[in-house]
Amino acid sequence: MLEKEKMLKINPQEISVAELHGHLLGSVGPRPIALASTIDAAGNRNLSPFSFFNVFSANPPIAIFSPARRVRNNTIKHTLENVLDNKEVVINVVSHAMVQQTSLSSTEYKLEVNEFDKAGFTPIASETVKPFRVQESPVQFECVVKEVISLGDEGGAGNLVICEIKLVHIDESILNEAGKIDPNKIDLVARMGGNWYCRASHDAIFEVEKPLTTLGIGIDQIPSDIRNSDILSGNDLGILGNVETIPSMEEVEQFCTANKLNNENSTTLHLKAKELLNQGNTMDAWKTLLIDKLNRV
Repeated sequence: MLEKEKMLKINPQEISVAELHGHLLGSVGPRPIALASTIDAAGNRNLSPFSFFNVFSANPPIAIFSPARRVRNNTIKHTLENVLDNKEVVINVVSHAMVQQTSLSSTEYKLEVNEFDKAGFTPIASETVKPFRVQESPVQFECVVKEVISLGDEGGAGNLVICEIKLVHIDESILNEAGKIDPNKIDLVARMGGNWYCRASHDAIFEVEKPLTTLGIGIDQIPSDIRNSDILSGNDLGILGNVETIPSMEEVEQFCTANKLNNENSTTLHLKAKELLNQGNTMDAWKTLLIDKLNRV
């Protein structure tokens, strides 16, 4: 595995908040986007996206997003004012088809300006809360605000808006045949640093098997000549360490003969194993890597 490059060390107390903010947003991502719909005491609609957002519990169903105090002048956003007053919000998820409109809704219009109109979104009535849902969003969460936790009173400080989800609306067109949300159909986007976004569908998504019901051998149990390979990456080793048992030498010998690999050197075998891992063929990759051991017997 490659050695790490020289690391830049940053003390948050020694740089500006704006500079630190940029490093944080560039480092932590992709971040899901909560397109938050709220209303003020006069009934004015507000719509604004937040990428400090995630779900944190299923029972009860809890989502949290964080409207931060503005860095430049330490003021708070209309969304925060509204949830403090009305304790209700609709969190709309953001798909690729609506990302440009979502970005437009982040413009800091005056209080009385309706971002639904400015961004061209269609408001639809909620069933359990007063704020409107965004029709264009493939999933909408009607929420009550349980608590708002202030993380500071200086510019850049976050405010955790803890929301209990009371009703979920899912567009049936994003479901697969099993009734589950298809990641390619929902086509979510997420925020990176600066102006960058990430599209979470098609070639950008991949599966990693979760070791929930199995007990992998672990990377520490991989033979040292494989573990210290200059060809295999940390990800490759992670896959190899997730198997419960490695092939027997009898299986390795049969595989070696069938594939005519008797005379291959270590570099070739490691390259072939890496290719097999990329194809999802973990056990054949193991057999390929163990041919070296077979040749030494």
